[in-house]
Amino acid sequence: MKYKIFPLVLLIAVCFQLTNCDKDDDTTEFVDPVAVTVPVIMNKSEFRNSISIESAQTTNSDGKIYVYTDLLFYIAQNSGIHIFNNQNPASPQNLAFIQLEGVNDISVKNNILYADNFMDLVVFDISDLSNIQMVNVEEDILPYYATFPNEVLYYQSNVYPTDNDEFVAYYDTVYMEREEAENNPDIYGWNSDIFLGNFDGLALSNEVGVGGSYAKFQIFNNALYTISDYSLLTYDITNYSAITQVSETWMESWFGGELETTFIRKEYMFIGATNGMHIVGLQDEFNPTYTSSFLHATGCDPVVVEEDTAYITVRGGNSCGAIEDQVNVIDVSDITSPVEYSTYFLSSPYGLGVKDEVLYVCNDMGINVFNAQNPNAIVLENTYNVEAKDVIPLSSHLISVGENVIHQYNYADNFGLELISTVQF
Repeated sequence: MKYKIFPLVLLIAVCFQLTNCDKDDDTTEFVDPVAVTVPVIMNKSEFRNSISIESAQTTNSDGKIYVYTDLLFYIAQNSGIHIFNNQNPASPQNLAFIQLEGVNDISVKNNILYADNFMDLVVFDISDLSNIQMVNVEEDILPYYATFPNEVLYYQSNVYPTDNDEFVAYYDTVYMEREEAENNPDIYGWNSDIFLGNFDGLALSNEVGVGGSYAKFQIFNNALYTISDYSLLTYDITNYSAITQVSETWMESWFGGELETTFIRKEYMFIGATNGMHIVGLQDEFNPTYTSSFLHATGCDPVVVEEDTAYITVRGGNSCGAIEDQVNVIDVSDITSPVEYSTYFLSSPYGLGVKDEVLYVCNDMGINVFNAQNPNAIVLENTYNVEAKDVIPLSSHLISVGENVIHQYNYADNFGLELISTVQF
């Protein structure tokens, strides 16, 4: 779940409405030193001037994965884009790095790469990987709000933008003694659990790439889609040198749920939200229309779809919600009225993928492989104990991503996976 940064007065007001916000409340035990969340202020010209094309780099940042033809992209959050030649998955070659400090998502069509850079949309021509070119920057075209880190206990309130060219780019953490933090008038106690999704797909074709289940960027025909908290934004990329926003689609069955992930199947987009799954028709690519929703109690959840079956991982706990961790299997054969087939309870599920009625779900135990031939009762067949937060099941093999690590697997008999290679940053 994502929380926006508010003006100082509103932030303080919200804080005092939360339970346990009183810094004199001794009902909670704290360990010294305590973590203090500090907004990092950036000037727009700073990150715009820092964009560069570099040789291959290592990373120490969490990331997402994306596949386009024989290329594998590691999108290092708020750092940049690592590009690998993955023609031989047993030995991926680290080719290049695009330094892009505000990146969280990418999408590629016809060798044109679209990436967010905080509130900007940046476009690169990657047809020649030895000479990647930045071909367009659409400034201030995307929604952007910094997200709080996990479990914010203390917040430094006297750091904030002072003019319209400054913004909160992200949040840093500093440590100090509890007494020092509590006696500082500019530091407010905030005893609440705030979750930040770190990972943040569609069918792979010759012209459009595929992302994991936490993707927020999608391309369909000449439209590029992304999500704000509560709406789907559509951009016309017919001419990548002159991109415009053409529509905004609101979810009619919103009921307070924040939009988190996107997945395209045929002419429909399936949007994972904190209150369920929303379906949007793309028959008119530039004017998506709300179709239907499947709602559940509040939880953090991506969604993937194969044929007429959708799969949702729902994670409760912290601020994701009180719902018990689970995998929902949904019948979407009637796209206007999705209904639940079954529920499988699984601790702390994250990203997921499906191929040929085999479901792959990441959780704290690793990659769980399910026999999904019977949607009324999916069966856990294997678990692989690896660091994994998301997967992309390609026709040839499966790719998983964890914290600074990418694993690639061949499909094996009896719902098995055989490790091909590991990229450890």
